[in-house]
Amino acid sequence: MTRDMGLIRELLLKLESLSSPRGIRHIDPHNPAVSVEGYSVDQIDYHLDLLREAGFISCPGTPPPLTGIMFHRLTWRGHEFLDTVRNPEVWRETKSGVSKIGGASAEFVWEIAKGYVKHLAKEKLGIDVS
Repeated sequence: MTRDMGLIRELLLKLESLSSPRGIRHIDPHNPAVSVEGYSVDQIDYHLDLLREAGFISCPGTPPPLTGIMFHRLTWRGHEFLDTVRNPEVWRETKSGVSKIGGASAEFVWEIAKGYVKHLAKEKLGIDVS
C-alpha cells in the first residue's frame, strides 16, 4: 500500500478533535469519526499506523490485536505539521508543487508547505521569514 499525504492530513484533522488531555481510546478504522470519503478501512488503518510511526500522534500502551490504534493525542510534531498544512490554499499549493517534481518524502512535503507559508507571509504581511 502506498502512503497518501492527503489522507495523512485528513486523519490529523480528524484526530485533533478526538485528542484528550487525560484519556486514551481505541480508534478503530471502522469508526465514522475517522472515515475519509474515497478511502477504504484498510487504507485508514494503515495510515493511522503510519501517523504513529512518524511520531505525529501519541499512542501509549500496547497496540490493539487486530486493527486501529490506542490514541491519546497529537504530538508536538503532529501539531506542527498540521498547522503548516491546515490552510486549504497552502495544502493545494503544496500538492501542486509535489506533483510537479513527481513525489516527495513526508519531510520534503512539509518543507514545501513551510516554504509556501513563508511566501504568503511575505506577500500578505510584507514580512520576510527566512
